Amino acid sequence: MGKGLYEKVQGEGYDVVLLHGLFGQGSNLQSIARALEGGFRVHSLDLPDHGKSPWSAVPSIDGYAEAVDAWMDARGIKSAFFLGHSLGGKVAMALALKRPTRVQRLIVADIAPVTYAPSHQAVFEGLQAVAGGNCPTRKAAGLLLEEFIEEPSVRQFLLLSLVKEAGASTFVWRLNYRALAEAYPKLLKGLDSESPFEQPALFIRGAQSSYVGDDDIPIIEQLFPHFRLVTLAGAGHWLHAEAPKLFNEEVLSFFSAPINE
Repeated sequence: MGKGLYEKVQGEGYDVVLLHGLFGQGSNLQSIARALEGGFRVHSLDLPDHGKSPWSAVPSIDGYAEAVDAWMDARGIKSAFFLGHSLGGKVAMALALKRPTRVQRLIVADIAPVTYAPSHQAVFEGLQAVAGGNCPTRKAAGLLLEEFIEEPSVRQFLLLSLVKEAGASTFVWRLNYRALAEAYPKLLKGLDSESPFEQPALFIRGAQSSYVGDDDIPIIEQLFPHFRLVTLAGAGHWLHAEAPKLFNEEVLSFFSAPINE
């Protein structure tokens, strides 16, 4: 599955891999990709079950990490810098813990290696409604989503994964939403490892987000002892979009430090 992961590549230099969050796709991180492309070769991946990448039978954090590992093999990339947001951050952490030689430096955006309470039920219901709604237009799909999801920004984010195949009369999801719904409880689980990740790690959280609390710091320190935590003022969970200048500055500074081979 990893060999078929969809990617957008831009820039030249040391490899940087960007991993998006749940229900997203690689293009969600295009702002930071553009900021990095002047000094790095940036790979924006669509994770399995998202975007243009293949679907998996049973989505899982470990399975996604293995898919990224296989993609690296297929591309001939021995190691890289990684930046993951939300679900993508969990996948990047899992890869760093299981295959530490793959990850030279790690940035985790607004997620911790802990278990989270369910919070996406309305999204799954909206995805299901649109899938069964035979929507002839994107507007029609948006109106259906509005019955389940109040925030316009979330609806617009989801609609990015809606496509109409050639010759089709209705829109369908690129997302493997049924499998994601079934696997959702496991995707929320925390991470563990017998050995910590010994390379530098930067955790960036939004000051207005509850995804990374002070109570999560001990488990972060246990698994990623060489970590640094940065809190971006005025930003929530979508910190890379809400505070792009501050976010990009932190990422560039961290990735621009000398590489220890």
